[in-house]
This record gives sequence, C-alpha cells and structure tokens, in this order.
Amino acid sequence: MPPVQRPRRLRRTETMRALTRETRLHRDALVLPFFVCPGERVRREIASMPGVFNLSVDEFVREVEAARELGLRAIILFGLPEAKDELGSGAYAPDGIVQRAIRAARKRVSDLLIIADTCLCEYTAHGHCGVVRDGEVLNDESLELLARTAVSQAEAGADIVAPSAMMDGQVAAIRSALDRHGFKHVAIMAYAVKYASAFYGPFREAADSTPTFGDRRAYQMDPPNAREALREAELDYAEGADILMVKPATPYLDIVRAVRERFDVPVAAYHVSGEYAMLKAAARNGWIDEERAALEILTSIRRAGADIIITYYAREAAKLLEREPSRS
Repeated sequence: MPPVQRPRRLRRTETMRALTRETRLHRDALVLPFFVCPGERVRREIASMPGVFNLSVDEFVREVEAARELGLRAIILFGLPEAKDELGSGAYAPDGIVQRAIRAARKRVSDLLIIADTCLCEYTAHGHCGVVRDGEVLNDESLELLARTAVSQAEAGADIVAPSAMMDGQVAAIRSALDRHGFKHVAIMAYAVKYASAFYGPFREAADSTPTFGDRRAYQMDPPNAREALREAELDYAEGADILMVKPATPYLDIVRAVRERFDVPVAAYHVSGEYAMLKAAARNGWIDEERAALEILTSIRRAGADIIITYYAREAAKLLEREPSRS
C-alpha cells in the first residue's frame, strides 16, 4: 500500500521549498563585529580569523560604509587602546578608541545602529573584566567602572551598550547610571548567558585580551550548566536588560531555545570567533562548502530562537542572501 503522506511533495523544487520554508534568515538580524585600534591606515589581518582585521578609525569608517551598502544595519565595536592600566581607564575615557570610532561612524553613516561592547578586559593590564586585588576579580568594585564605560559610550553616540563582564548586578548599575545621565533611550543588550568557552581564543588574539594570570571561569558560566543560564537571564531581565544574549551560539543552541521560550524580549546569540575560525579552516582545506555551511549554521541559530545574530560572517551572509533571496 502506498504511503498516505508524502512530505517530499513540498521539497520537489526550490520554489516549493522557498514557499514552505519555516525559518528565514535576513540581513536585518545580523550584527557585524569590528576591532578598532590606534593609528591611521592600519589594516592588520588577524591570523586566526581570515578576513577579519584590526582597523584604525579611518579604515573602520570605510568598512562601515561598505557594510551599509551591503544592507547591514548594525555593528558591535571592540577597542584596542593605546595603553592599558590596572583599572582599564581607556574603556571609559571620553577620547577612548571606541568612543572616537562611534563618533566617526555616526558622522558618515547616520542610520547605522551602533552597539558598544561594555567591558574592561581589552583595557586592563591584567586582562580581566574588572578590578583585581590580590589575584581576585572584585565584583562590586568593578560595577562603577562598567557603568562609567557605558555612560561614556552613550555620550559618544552608541544606541546600545552591551555589558559582557559577567559581574553580578552590572545591568542594574548600568541602567541606573544611564538614566541618571539622561540616556534613558539607550538600550542594554546583556551578555546574560556567557559561558567560559574554549571558542574565544581567536577573539583574544584580535582584542589582545588574554588574561595575564588565571582564567575567567570564576565569573563566566560553567559550560555544563543549563538551569543556571536561565537564572542568569532572569536576573538581567529583572534588572532592566532590553535584549538578552547567549554566547557562544552553536554549542548552546539548547540555551538559546530555552531563553527564547522563557522571556518576551529579543534574544541575541553570538556566533563567536572560534566558531568562525573552524569554518574558515575547514573551508581552506577543502573539507566543506563554506558558503552553504555558513548559511546553514546561521539559520540553525535563527531556528533555535535568536532574533539577533552577531557574526563575523555578516558580510558574506548579506551577499549570499542578496544572491539567494528565497532564503531571506
């Protein structure tokens, strides 16, 4: 007896597949990261992240204009300061590297949405995300500096600040400081669920943010924990986070889905440097079809429930989606 149901009917042609496709990946969901550094005409490729560069402000602005022409509308900024100190003062300096980059981009691309990563690790001499005393990262003492950083970024013109230090209470401290300084309109995208992941290695090369001692497992999340992830997200939500992020993305798609189902705010997922580097390495060895694999992975993040995807593949994805509009 022939089968009663024939799901293959809806897979026969690309037109049919496009008509019945459940998950759509589109450019408006993509956020492109940038690493901004001092100097002029600096364009230094990051060895472990082919196609990603440390850029001086002038080169960064050119790249932003090119990204906007591709249809990308949002970026996130990380900075490499000229000098580092124990308190990461470059993070909250009015003329800090990220603050200068925000102002420059805002002048040239008025409709760009600018997200500023709000952390201290790239700016501290010890490479940790907060104040260190006697070898310990101090939580409450770090909150004031994170809040100062967020206000400084908002003053420069950031639309969204994104606290990533995983200090307890950081969202509340930042929300209070932003409101007190007249920035009630600036949103907070909390790195609510940030795991102490092995997939951050290339980023630490790009941002020169490897800790000089120990690691970040005392404040970033333990990878085996899922219930704790929801507790972390609940705390940031209660403190006023406008967007909740899960980082990394693909190793934690179950967490993306759980956060999506629990909360009614936008959910972001960060497709991190190690995930990008693995794809690039496999593609360079001829082991995978890079374009198909990249779109498949980004679609899986979207399917898991992410409204926003931060990815170093944003440029390539935008081009591919322009070429294959049925996927968007």
